[in-house]
Amino acid sequence: MLWQATMSDSLFGLVLAGGVSERMQMDKALLDYHGQPQLQWTYELIAPFCEDVFISVQAGQHDKIRDALPRIDDDGKAGPAGGLLAAAAAAPGQTWLAVACDLPFLNVTTLKTLLKMRDPEAMATAFRSVHDRLPEPLCAIWEPRGLAFLREQAANGVTCPRKTLIRADTHLLDPVSATALDNINTPDEHADAIGVIGAR
Repeated sequence: MLWQATMSDSLFGLVLAGGVSERMQMDKALLDYHGQPQLQWTYELIAPFCEDVFISVQAGQHDKIRDALPRIDDDGKAGPAGGLLAAAAAAPGQTWLAVACDLPFLNVTTLKTLLKMRDPEAMATAFRSVHDRLPEPLCAIWEPRGLAFLREQAANGVTCPRKTLIRADTHLLDPVSATALDNINTPDEHADAIGVIGAR
C-alpha cells in the first residue's frame, strides 16, 4: 500500500504505459516527440499538478525508462482499467489524475482546465471527445467512488473505462483544444504527429 488518503483534495498522478502497442509496432511509451521518451515527457508534464506521480505498467515490462520511474504493476489482463484498479488498490481512498502515455499534444492549458473544473462530488471529471462527445477516460480525474464503480463494472465483465464513465456520475467538460487528447496509435499517425510538432 502506497498511501491511505486523508485529504479529499489530494491528487496523485498515474501515467498509463502498460500497453503492448500492437498497432504502432513500436513501444508508444518510448517514442520521442519532444526530445525525450513520451513516457518521461508525460510524467514530467503532470508532475507539477500532483502530490505524487506513478507509472502504470504490466508486471513483466522492464526497460530503462520504466524502471527509473515510480511504478505500479498490474497483471496486464484488463488494459487501462487494470492499471487504474491497481493504483486504487495501492492507495485506497486516493483520487487519481490518469493520463495515457500516447498523448503527445496534451498541454498545460488542458490539465489546468481539468483541475480547475474538477467536481469532487462526482465519480470522475473528464472531457468530452471532440470526435464523438463521449467521455475521454485517459485524461481524467478519477475520484475514489469512480474507481469503486470501475471495480464493480470490471467484476461484471466491463473493463472499458469509457463505458464506465458513460454509466457513472461523471462531470463532463467541453474540450479546450481540438487535438490535445488525440492518441497516436499507428506508424502513419506517428509520422503525422512528428510533422505537426516539428512545424510548431
